[in-house]
Amino acid sequence: MPKRVLTGVIVSDKTDKTVVVNVERKVKHPLYGKIIRRSKKYHAHDESNEYKAGETVRIEETAPISKLKTWKVVERVDTHLTPERASAEG
Repeated sequence: MPKRVLTGVIVSDKTDKTVVVNVERKVKHPLYGKIIRRSKKYHAHDESNEYKAGETVRIEETAPISKLKTWKVVERVDTHLTPERASAEG
C-alpha cells in the first residue's frame, strides 16, 4: 500500500528534530452541502532542523519514530513567512 502524502503549513518548530504541521482539508457537510474547512495537526520528523514556522511543506507517512511522530517532512512546497519572521530575517 502506498504511503500517504499530505501538504500543510508548519505552525511550530520549537522542538528538536520535530515540526508541527497543520493540514487543512475541505469537506462537504452531509446534510446542508456547505463546504467546511477541517484541520488537523501532525508531528513530523525534521532531521536537520531546516524547516521553519510559516513554510508550506509536504509530509509522508512513516513507521513510528516516537510516541507522536509517524510522519516525516519530504520537501518544501512554498515559503510563506509570517510578518514577524520576515522582519526578523531582514
